[in-house]
Parts: sequence; structure tokens; C-alpha cells
Amino acid sequence: MPAIPAPILTIVLLTASNVFMTFAWYGHLRFRSSPLWIAILASWGIAFFEYCLQVPANRWGYGALSAAQLKTIQEVITLIVFAIFSWAWLGERLTWHHAVGFALIAAGAAFVFQGGGQG
Repeated sequence: MPAIPAPILTIVLLTASNVFMTFAWYGHLRFRSSPLWIAILASWGIAFFEYCLQVPANRWGYGALSAAQLKTIQEVITLIVFAIFSWAWLGERLTWHHAVGFALIAAGAAFVFQGGGQG
């Protein structure tokens, strides 16, 4: 295991993997005139790199963090990355409805961490 503390390394790797995942799942929406089969192949190619980061993140993070905490971190990072992506790449406006929904999810995430780590 690398010298960086597992929770920090996990967050960094999960963030990077989420950037790849978000582009794999939603990046093609900007190119809707491209044939679907090209979007599928491109998405699979991008997703490969997401897995190359996601699997080590979970492998190294598990033990310092519970599986529930890993998943919770993943979901919060996903929302943050997606919010930035949808605004910057797709040009979508974020509304107060999004902010309230994300805040409620973040409150749920905080609740998961109240119980501590594994156990």
C-alpha cells in the first residue's frame, strides 16, 4: 500500500475515477448526432480507465473505511463531479432544487459516518 493515508488516497482515486465515469456515461450527450454504436464504444473505452482507478481506491480504502463508507464517499463525489460536469460540459444550469437535493444527500452521507468505521 502506498505511503499516503488510505482515506486520502481513496478520495483522490475515487474523484479521478468519477471524472472518467461521468464522461463515459454522459459525455456523449454533447455529440448526439454521432451514431449510437460510436457512443457505446467510446464510453466503454473511457470506463476502462474509471475501473483502473475505482478498484484500487476501494481495495486500499477498505479496512480504514467500511464498505458503506466507501460507497457513501463514492456517491458524494459522484454528485459533486456531476454537478460541475453538467454545468461545464453540458451547459446545464444548476437550480436551488439541485442544491437542496444534494444537501439532503450530503446530510445522509454525514449520518453514515456517525457510526464510525467497520463494525
